[in-house]
Amino acid sequence: MRQVGRVGQVGRVGQVGRVGLVGRTSRRFAGFSLPALPGLPGLLALVALAAALAITSACSPAPPDERDYATKIAAARAAKDADFARGDDPIPASRHAEFLPLAYFAIDPDYNVPGTIKPIDDKTVYEMPTSTGANRKMRRVGSLEFTLKGQPLKLTAFNELGTDPSSLFVAFGDLTNATETYAAGRFMDLTRNTTGIYEVDFNRSYIPYCYYNPTYECPLPPSENRLKIPVRAGERMKKSN
Repeated sequence: MRQVGRVGQVGRVGQVGRVGLVGRTSRRFAGFSLPALPGLPGLLALVALAAALAITSACSPAPPDERDYATKIAAARAAKDADFARGDDPIPASRHAEFLPLAYFAIDPDYNVPGTIKPIDDKTVYEMPTSTGANRKMRRVGSLEFTLKGQPLKLTAFNELGTDPSSLFVAFGDLTNATETYAAGRFMDLTRNTTGIYEVDFNRSYIPYCYYNPTYECPLPPSENRLKIPVRAGERMKKSN
């Protein structure tokens, strides 16, 4: 997004069990029969297996903590509100009461999924229309492919000419537009990396600034990026009273 008349960016913002050597024959203790333990070769194999399991357990990444994730998202939202409240850009001071705090869908970790980018070898400049009627010059970087709620989906990632080539811009629409979210769609920002694996986090998707301020020029999602599902995550419009 940018304000009309000036260049701006698209977005702001064990203990291992002990093995004892005992005889091959079973022993009896307190009326219970204990099975014979294996000889030395078998015991050594058990020790090796137990050690391997202990190492695997120690080196495996801990499962993500959904509470920690939700805390981080909530903190980022609060920081954005505070930033917007400090001035009149992008939200004019006269409209702070109308828009702040910003409205969001409930944080849902299921809307944060891994994705990969399939590169698009196309140097054609795409003239992306905007909210002001002007066009923004973009290039298609790749197809961002992911699975959301069990459904395989894809969105085209763009880079605007003249901006940091590592900055990826994803404008998308979905079936919540015009009823729950801004009619023109929402945005996600990604940073290109060498792994080709990306965090597709719709909880971080946001409404373009032209929703709050008509002096901003906001790109409109291309038809290929209009999802045929509702995406109830990220920023939404304020509910009418």
